Amino acid sequence: MADPYWNTNVARHREILRAVPDDCGDALDVGCGDGLLVAKLAGRSKRVTGMDADPEMISQARLRTAGLDGVTLAEGDFLTAELPSAGYDFICSVTVIHHMDFEAALLRMRELLRPGGRLVVVGLARDATVADWTVRVAGAPIVRIVKLVRRARGPVGMPVADARMSYGEVRAAAGRLLPGFRYRRHILRRYTLTWEKP
Repeated sequence: MADPYWNTNVARHREILRAVPDDCGDALDVGCGDGLLVAKLAGRSKRVTGMDADPEMISQARLRTAGLDGVTLAEGDFLTAELPSAGYDFICSVTVIHHMDFEAALLRMRELLRPGGRLVVVGLARDATVADWTVRVAGAPIVRIVKLVRRARGPVGMPVADARMSYGEVRAAAGRLLPGFRYRRHILRRYTLTWEKP
């Protein structure tokens, strides 16, 4: 089934789904929005939990995932919400970590991940160096064309926030908290952190 819409967040879904471990038991989507990725994860894991702090997004997610087996949706603050201490085999977060305290959120994700589990964080960062701006300016025409051709849009009411941390700050913080993590910067103004818990 085709996605109901496309944007620079949805563009990362395929990469995220490829990262789901084989025989994944429990998955968690932090900042699940309208549940589009939760619905996809339901086909890759036995159980999936979507969590979002925004009541309107959770309402939309309930409509989107109605009738799907093994899906749980929770409204609340990820940093303080009660979540199963047994943890998850897979945790992902798409362009939401900049809405939270970055280090606190990564620590919570690390804590909730089971040994051998995988974490994928897609984020938005601030351009702060000449290199950052060079990449952004060089990629701007491509981003504009792709968004136009793909008719980029998102769910109505999706909360937005400006990124406070630079790409360099993101990499430095992730390096302290997730030893051995992999980092990739995307032309569509996103980065991906991938980590497997020892």
